[in-house]
Amino acid sequence: MIITSEADILRRVMGDAWMMDILKAAGTLQLPDWWVCAGFVRSKIWDMQHGFTERTPLADIDVIYYDPGDLREEVEKSWEAQLKSRYPGIPWSVKNQARMHTVNNLPPYHSSTDGMSKFPETATALGLSLDGNGEVILAAPHGISDVIQLVLRPSPYFAAHPHLLPIYEKRIAGKNWQSIWSGLRSLPADAT
Repeated sequence: MIITSEADILRRVMGDAWMMDILKAAGTLQLPDWWVCAGFVRSKIWDMQHGFTERTPLADIDVIYYDPGDLREEVEKSWEAQLKSRYPGIPWSVKNQARMHTVNNLPPYHSSTDGMSKFPETATALGLSLDGNGEVILAAPHGISDVIQLVLRPSPYFAAHPHLLPIYEKRIAGKNWQSIWSGLRSLPADAT
C-alpha cells in the first residue's frame, strides 16, 4: 500500500507491532524531547513505497533527545546500555542533540527537531515519538514530500552551506540506497 500522507505514515506505524515496541521501549527512558528517527522512519516508508513485504534491515535504531543540562557522551552511552539490557538484539544508538552540533561543527541546536532539520538529506529528517497519551507523533521538519516521492536531496541547511555538500554527496554514494530501493531518484547536491 502506497503512502501519500502523514496520516498514512502514522497508520502504518501504529499497525506495525515491531515499530510500536521500539517506540514504547525508547519511551521508557523518559528522555526530554525524544524521538526515534532517521532510517527507522525513512526505511519503513521506502519499503512501503516499493511494495516490500519484508522489513529492510537497519544498521541501528537512532534515539535522539534534547538535554542541554548534561552534554556528557557517557550519559548517552548509559541510556544506550539501559536499552540494550532491557531490549537486547536491537542496535540502539542514543544521541543528545544538545551536544551533536559540536560533533558536526555547527551552531547549537535548539531542540531535537532542530537537530533533525540539520541532517544531510531531507528524506532522513524524520522522527517518531509518543505523546502523553501514547499516540504516535511524527516530526518532519522538511515535510514528507521527498521521502514519499522517493527523492534524495540535501536538506536546506546543507544546500545553504556549500562546504557541507561533499558530506552529503559522500553519504549518498556510501549508503548506496538505490541498490535496495530501486525507485529512488538522487538529485544533484546543488538542486534544491
